[in-house]
Amino acid sequence: MSFGERLSELRKKRGFSQEELAELLGTKGPAIGRYERGIAKPTIEVASRLAKILGSSLDYLVGNTDAEFDTETMKRIQEVDKLPDSDKTMVYSFLDAFIDKSRIKSILV
Repeated sequence: MSFGERLSELRKKRGFSQEELAELLGTKGPAIGRYERGIAKPTIEVASRLAKILGSSLDYLVGNTDAEFDTETMKRIQEVDKLPDSDKTMVYSFLDAFIDKSRIKSILV
């Protein structure tokens, strides 16, 4: 998926019109339309601001990852990263167990 497609997808998912997003960005609606159609590419600073406004990671918006992490998830990941290694291991064990349980449940249903 291209930058423009991801931008359009996130904008619509967050309930913004092109004009509303442009206003939050400090530009005009046609600029958002040009980004979404791939006619123009934003600077890295503008792309970063777009990601922040849309509550997404810049990596997702530019296509470096398909994992769409919202800002709340990113904050949690950053907090886990600050934990001591022994606590990280405990968090990862819990997550692994929860993921395994979810996979098994989906197979049985």
